Amino acid sequence: MLGEGILKGLTETARNFFGSYVSKERLTTVQFPEERLPRIEATRDHPFLVYDGADWEKGLRCVSCQICEKECPPQCIYIEKSKDKKPDAVGKLQFYPTTFNIDVSVCMSCQICVEVCPFDAIKMNVEFEMSTVDRFGGLLLHREHLAKSNEYYHKIHPTEAAAVDAALAEERAKTEAKAREAAEAAAAKAAAAAAAKAAAAVPPDAPAATGETK
Repeated sequence: MLGEGILKGLTETARNFFGSYVSKERLTTVQFPEERLPRIEATRDHPFLVYDGADWEKGLRCVSCQICEKECPPQCIYIEKSKDKKPDAVGKLQFYPTTFNIDVSVCMSCQICVEVCPFDAIKMNVEFEMSTVDRFGGLLLHREHLAKSNEYYHKIHPTEAAAVDAALAEERAKTEAKAREAAEAAAAKAAAAAAAKAAAAVPPDAPAATGETK
């Protein structure tokens, strides 16, 4: 019938409109901030830095490679790299950011910094209530404000965080296996060198030991 599609569309619109007065599931308005909708896991607002362990300074995953700073389209990330190295959460010596600033008033939440980070050190937060009377200082977040624990990451993005932890655990297992193999090879090489040295120290005309006493 001519216009059947239009009639179906108008019927659905009317059903939703009048239904919103009698069915709570159809309500389109939330009385914010008293009422809040459940946060979607894929929500992204502005970046934050992930750290492992209890100490955010020691546990920061960021090694100051500055890839995110270079790839950021609005150039809202500023990083200063350390001159020295310090142990990370697993005890490996790494460079670290002495300064890590993000101007969230410029950030456009594109998530490119997250995608290019090779260390899973920067992720997207779900916080959006950031109004402030300080236009510049209040929206310029420093590393101590950006640092969030891995537990917090699991709380807001559980599926993604679990996948990241699994990948990091696999990578650490491979690194530890290589370290063990290298240590075993070094030990075998040292043992062979010691045996060769001991054999070279024996005089060539020395009588062979028979185990008999005279």
